[in-house]
Amino acid sequence: MKITNIKLALVSAALAVLPMMASSQTAEPAKKVEPLLSTQEIGGTSPLGAVTMHQTINPKSPAMTETEFQLGTKIYFERCAGCHGVLRKGATGKPLTPNITLEKGSDYLHTFIYYGSAQGMPNWGTSGTLSKDEVDIMVKYIQHEPPQPPEMGMKEVLATWKLLVDPHKRPTKKMNDLDISNLFSVTLRDAGKIALIDGASKKIVKILDTGYAVHISRMSKSGRYLYVIGRDAKIVLIDLWMTTPTPVAEIKVGLEARSVETSKFKGYEDRYAIAGAYWPPQYVLMDGDTLKPLRIVGTRGMTSDTEEYHPEPRVAAIVSSNFRPEFLVNAKETGMVHMVDYSDLENLKVTMIKTPRFLHDGGFESTGRYFMDAANASDKIAVIDTKEDKLAAIVEVGKTPHPGRGANFIHPKFGPVWATSHLGDETISMIGTDPVKHKATAWKVVGTLKGAGGGSLFIKSHPKSTHLWVDAALNPDEKISQSIAVFDIKNLDNGFKVLPIAEWAALGKGVKRVLQPEYNKAGDEVWFSVWSAANEESAIVVVDDKTLKLKAVIKDKALVTPTGKFNVYNTQHDVY
Repeated sequence: MKITNIKLALVSAALAVLPMMASSQTAEPAKKVEPLLSTQEIGGTSPLGAVTMHQTINPKSPAMTETEFQLGTKIYFERCAGCHGVLRKGATGKPLTPNITLEKGSDYLHTFIYYGSAQGMPNWGTSGTLSKDEVDIMVKYIQHEPPQPPEMGMKEVLATWKLLVDPHKRPTKKMNDLDISNLFSVTLRDAGKIALIDGASKKIVKILDTGYAVHISRMSKSGRYLYVIGRDAKIVLIDLWMTTPTPVAEIKVGLEARSVETSKFKGYEDRYAIAGAYWPPQYVLMDGDTLKPLRIVGTRGMTSDTEEYHPEPRVAAIVSSNFRPEFLVNAKETGMVHMVDYSDLENLKVTMIKTPRFLHDGGFESTGRYFMDAANASDKIAVIDTKEDKLAAIVEVGKTPHPGRGANFIHPKFGPVWATSHLGDETISMIGTDPVKHKATAWKVVGTLKGAGGGSLFIKSHPKSTHLWVDAALNPDEKISQSIAVFDIKNLDNGFKVLPIAEWAALGKGVKRVLQPEYNKAGDEVWFSVWSAANEESAIVVVDDKTLKLKAVIKDKALVTPTGKFNVYNTQHDVY
């Protein structure tokens, strides 16, 4: 079966999150085009490609010039590091260190890179993504010693810290008329910005410069401060109380990152922030209102299963406990969850909880006590009890779960459940989450729904809604990826309705993908990103949750590749 460049890009983007959806080999090269998602991939393109690194020559490897090395480094971090790791030790993909690649030989490596494999390796050559010469360079590159990016300790992190507005010079009360609780922080990925959009008027309040490929926005417990982090590990702190929302501090916690969170436990609201890095493998604790770095903790250590040393456990999701003064920090490759007690930073206590490897994303069940933590490549959900600081259960689910924060709702038969969709298959797994009134079904898959198809990135519901929304942004069928599936929670056996979200957006040319449902504060609207290429028109489509009818389309030249949308109230209170 022949695969188009766009389809390949979508598969490649998913692979950058973790291995999934096998790429098909093509019999002939396609015309080279810039894929929609490959330059700013959903989880994998790394800013480390632009970092200067030292070349270590392996005399047993094919000769390689400095120019070839620099290009190889750029390509590796743009296309490969998300799966194979910074140091090529293997992450969700196989290791590519010289002791392995030299044994395989150049001919084997060239065929593998050029044509791909049914096990998940993209066909970089036949797709037109890499030229033959570039494939040749990568064959040489992975037979040499992996270059190591620079480390960043306190001295280096502190040097990036900028206090733009001192806390004493900030307002003591809200100075604008914005309904902050119904404000949306919208990632404009390819622009390196966020858009603040008013939930009622649907008007853009302000566009703010942030950093490379913003990944998430998080709210302080008070709802005053917005924390934005990009894949370049730059955090921007925005004060929503000022006359117009304004950045008041910034910092880089590493060279590549994905996650930021703030303290939520009573008595510690807004006091601390924490961010985790992909490189160096570490997390940084900071003052909540200034981002001044206070402590740095490394994640290097033993894997949870084989207890082998791993040199680069990337920090994925971070959440804040509602029951203890603790942060939960996911160390992806080791499968260790760090329970970081922030009550005493001078004498920091970290409880290590063993879970399946390759931790990625997740969210709390409806009570806010149990964290449903997706170990993507292990096809499991780890249930962590944040009140007792222990692993409560491990639940087998579908192929490569990617819940975002997941979806909580009341199942007609099994009571409270938390649901996840999957990158690798069409299923939606529903897990019982009530160990008191529904003990027999707690922490078990109580039902499986069939969705629109593999390649779902996000799933969403709301306590005031009777609907469950599931995207399929990575599905290679454009008709599916441009629509949304919606289930009636009271009649789940009836299957889903399909809403043509991209069609409703009425955009011009360009390949469009629909992703990431997000509710407004009231729970009566669902917002969707209609994502096109950086040089094409994108939009946000708003749907009435009750009627499933189109309510509004938000268009603006400034809305460049809108992706994640984070409603202030829902993010502040973990409503999903």
